[in-house]
Amino acid sequence: MGVFLKGVGRFFTVPVLFFFSQGSAGASIDDDEVGAWYMTSFIKQWSDSNWGFQGDIQYRSWDHGSDLEQLLLRGGITFSPTASNKLFTLGMANITSGQFGPSRKTVSENRVYQEALLPQRLGDRILLRHRFRFEQRWVEGQDFRTRFRYALSVTIPLNSTIVTEGTWYLSFYDELFVNGQRDIGKGREVDYYDRNRLYGALGYAVSARTQFQFGYMQQHSDLFNKGQLQFSLHHRF
Repeated sequence: MGVFLKGVGRFFTVPVLFFFSQGSAGASIDDDEVGAWYMTSFIKQWSDSNWGFQGDIQYRSWDHGSDLEQLLLRGGITFSPTASNKLFTLGMANITSGQFGPSRKTVSENRVYQEALLPQRLGDRILLRHRFRFEQRWVEGQDFRTRFRYALSVTIPLNSTIVTEGTWYLSFYDELFVNGQRDIGKGREVDYYDRNRLYGALGYAVSARTQFQFGYMQQHSDLFNKGQLQFSLHHRF
């Protein structure tokens, strides 16, 4: 296990060093510069109830903090059937998107979304999650749009069989985005393929309810193929 943890440390050292070397170089920002995403997510399940609430707040930057990519506020009501680990969500989101570079112009977007989260355990240690999300989008300056998303995530505890207090773990996911239509108004079109996100992280559980993750995500779209460092806090009330 010690050799394995050393290997994990080397894997995450690479993006960290690249992050600081880019920040100190003083070069002009381009699409290849590593950005940063800072996020917190939370979930609340009411006692003796099938109902709950979940949400997340994300600040996404083209660089390391000041060049806004997106500010995302999202939350929804959850329902978990009796004697089931499945979770269904109906929610809303507000997104403010900034332009790359010195411009401070922003575009606003509102969403309604429906989501299904289906956990699956492989053996004693590996936890899979299948997440299906359908979004209805009202983007400033565009016609009404829809989008389909599928994410497969993997959680692997390193020093225990479950993620609980004191557990170090690996977290991975791959998420595919597909547009529901190509026409977005005023003679403009987008591809059905919207983007793909591939992510890997090292996590630590401060308690059974609170976890931190530090990872790296590569996002590919028709407009850019960009790496992002991610710092996240996950809490269950």
